[in-house]
Amino acid sequence: MSRTDLLVPDPTLLARLAAAAPGAVSARVSDRLSFAHDASHYLLVPQAVVTPRDAAQMAALLRVSTAHGLPLTFRSGGTSLSGQATNDGVLVDTRRHFRGIEILDDGARVRVQPGATVRAVNTRLARHGRKLGPDPASESACTIGGVVANNSSGMACGTELNTYRTLESAVLVLPSGSVLDTGTPDADDRLRTLEPEIYQGLARLRDRVRGNPASVETIRHLYAIKNTMGYGLNSFVDHTRPVDILTRLVIGSEGTLAFVAEATFHTVPAHPHAATGLLLFPDLAAATGALQELVRAGFATVELLDATSLRVAQRDPQATRDLRELAVLDHAALLVEHQQPTAEELQERTEAAVGLLADLPLAAPGRLSTDAGIRAALWHIRKGLYAAVAGARPSGTTALLEDIAVPVDRLLPACTALTRLFERHGYAGSVVFGHAKDGNVHFLLNEDFHRPERVTRYLRFTDDMVDLVLGHGGTLKAEHGTGRIMAPYVRRQYGDELYDVMCEIKRLIDPHALLNPGVLLSDDPTIHIRHLKSTPTVETEVDRCVECGYCEPVCPSQDLTTTPRRRIVLRREMARAKATGDTDLLARLESEYQYDAVDTCAVDGMCKTACPVLIDTGDLTRRLRAEQLGRTGQKAGAYAARHWDGVTRAASAGLTAARAVPAILPTRATAAGRAMLGAGVVPAWSPELPRGGSRRRPLMAERPEAVYFPACLSTMFGPDPTAGSGVHDAFLALCARADVEVRVPERIASLCCGTPWKSKGMTDGYAVMHERAVSALRQATDDGALPVVVDATSCTEGLARMFAEERLQIVDAVAFADAVLLPRLPTARRIPSLVIHPTCSSTQLGIDPALMRVATAIAENVEQPQDWSCCAFAGDRGLLHPELTASATAGEARAVRAHAAAYASVNRTCELGMTRATGHPYQHLLEVLEEVTRPLPD
Repeated sequence: MSRTDLLVPDPTLLARLAAAAPGAVSARVSDRLSFAHDASHYLLVPQAVVTPRDAAQMAALLRVSTAHGLPLTFRSGGTSLSGQATNDGVLVDTRRHFRGIEILDDGARVRVQPGATVRAVNTRLARHGRKLGPDPASESACTIGGVVANNSSGMACGTELNTYRTLESAVLVLPSGSVLDTGTPDADDRLRTLEPEIYQGLARLRDRVRGNPASVETIRHLYAIKNTMGYGLNSFVDHTRPVDILTRLVIGSEGTLAFVAEATFHTVPAHPHAATGLLLFPDLAAATGALQELVRAGFATVELLDATSLRVAQRDPQATRDLRELAVLDHAALLVEHQQPTAEELQERTEAAVGLLADLPLAAPGRLSTDAGIRAALWHIRKGLYAAVAGARPSGTTALLEDIAVPVDRLLPACTALTRLFERHGYAGSVVFGHAKDGNVHFLLNEDFHRPERVTRYLRFTDDMVDLVLGHGGTLKAEHGTGRIMAPYVRRQYGDELYDVMCEIKRLIDPHALLNPGVLLSDDPTIHIRHLKSTPTVETEVDRCVECGYCEPVCPSQDLTTTPRRRIVLRREMARAKATGDTDLLARLESEYQYDAVDTCAVDGMCKTACPVLIDTGDLTRRLRAEQLGRTGQKAGAYAARHWDGVTRAASAGLTAARAVPAILPTRATAAGRAMLGAGVVPAWSPELPRGGSRRRPLMAERPEAVYFPACLSTMFGPDPTAGSGVHDAFLALCARADVEVRVPERIASLCCGTPWKSKGMTDGYAVMHERAVSALRQATDDGALPVVVDATSCTEGLARMFAEERLQIVDAVAFADAVLLPRLPTARRIPSLVIHPTCSSTQLGIDPALMRVATAIAENVEQPQDWSCCAFAGDRGLLHPELTASATAGEARAVRAHAAAYASVNRTCELGMTRATGHPYQHLLEVLEEVTRPLPD
């Protein structure tokens, strides 16, 4: 499809899709282009994007596909690396409406829909001491749909606990539209009735495979190691009933046979006690030579990192001291971990490991740590290694991540030969890392596909790599799926007979070849070098992105408009359109980008917490907003900063006035203003908004222990009269009760943390407020001698950023209460239950543990909803775009308990957002603490 054709969708196609999935079809150019990008190095633009709501709509969609010859590709997390989640037909979003998780048998089993992430499932299983068997490094972003489609394994599960071994049953939607639950007692009979040709064909292929000793031997050899190349032919050897064979064939089929609407897994124990260590060896030979001893010692994971991986890992902010100080030459490392059900068993393992580690030829002393912080840092480095390496690639190049497996005793010669291939083909800086105990390694290349000679180089390298792996008795795909990247080589790995069996499977189940065409099987020998993704140089925030999608699950706008990854790829597409002179396409993209990516970005920074290369797309959004403001907007921002006391009092008066009249009047007035001037200019009033608050006033103290910086949010938004007195009064009461003196700066009414200007891109106003705040707080803190305590987490974060270069200690009021006030307060009268909403700022500040300690001091039962996320109120976004907050809080609102004794957060606007979402009165956590520590009347 040409770029111009993107603006002219096929009306007949859209009508047919809409008949199957009403209200779920989009042909907007922004949606089509942004969904075209996944973590792979392929780029195919779909003709439409469909977001069905349930299995019934999916079945209707498949029937339309069959009737009219429409190719479909299922897309969920988009973390696929081999090109199996993108196509130029119809792209089906299977994430948004398929996130259900149902715990069964006290956690022994779990029933999951394809859009739920592995992390979300494991979070719910944790309270039962269980987890999923597959443990991919991308667990924060990859979904169950991808886990099943690619037969995911990971770091600890090997081949024993992968998807193939732990999936019990599935609800399948077949290409004909038939829906089959393979877990029912009569599933085999239903398959025979619904799809007699498939039933008979699978029985016939089973007998064909079993009747050929050479086929059985090949299958046993290739599936003894990790192997996701082609269809799972081991299903014909392991199972007899056609329905069981079908279930296992769908595993690893990459969406080419059926849609998995639901999957039921047997879970495995989640051992709560672990000890982790990064063992540094002088070279790769020493590291691989230690594998057998480490496996015999019972280590659950043994992860390999070569020298280049270590150099990249050293740049990670969470790198350990030993790693940072290592002068890396030819070194290699093994990341090892013991996992045990009890502390006693773990101690036995770690004590037994002392002698083993002492005998290994290590380049630095080997240690195992049970410290949660150290362990988390080590796994953060390993899990983010791919994106970190790829993020450091030269601008304009595309990252390719391959994975192979060989018998463990062939790992060293295979890795050595692979390194020689890098040198021969000019791939300097390529890395090798992976699951050493399984003989499964990943390697990463950076390539510039703009240049035809580089495509030729990549093709020659791939041919040599295929010879290398097959020559060592290995498999060309161990975990990431065949995709497009290895489709031309399936026959070469399996031979003509078994390849023909795979082709028969495809013809039998998807006779019109409409599901994910070109993926997994292809007779086109060049399909793996077609539709290659080129990556233009755009801007700092964009160029480092590897399109891995780790950011998407934490983005508050993901279900309303777009995500950080899609914001970035659309910037790339706009740069491409500009470079090619496609002005019509550029204009359309820029128009759609405004609301999708600029107006509805919460700039909450949560994407940075998930991004392996620490991209904060909020920085991009703030810069774009600044560019759009112009001089008039900048001057207005500076004026507001100079007159902030008056601005906040005016906002307070407006809210108070709105509460004094019938609710219909301010609702209609703001609606009219939004219709006339735009939703992005006039805030929307709603009945749950409070009256205005009180003006902040200075407070003197003879012997202050801290400077109190009450946020201006408490001036603009007063407390909920049914919930509490407000955090300002509560904090001062707590300080008085704990005999802690605090000082409030003299000019406090005119001070702010700067966040309102920074988030809007008002650089002039931010500069004015920065200068004013620095002067006032230097004086109030006696030039940094006292800490500054802030009573709203977003403002704490804002001040911390503002004073990053200053010698001032900025502390959130919750952390101050945890460390200073609680030990001096009277014992709290604990309430029965408390629902807590952390915030994006409390997460980024790292104070959630303090928040939970304060909450635990308040209530017998503290509940943090598992689906909590940033509420996206984001200062004024919740007023300008209430639909953003409604979308961001929908999952958490469903999970909030209906009758808790109290509901709390740690930021006034977040409290408003959660009150709006749930109907329960949220207040600041310190308001609740003040109530439960208040002296009882005589």
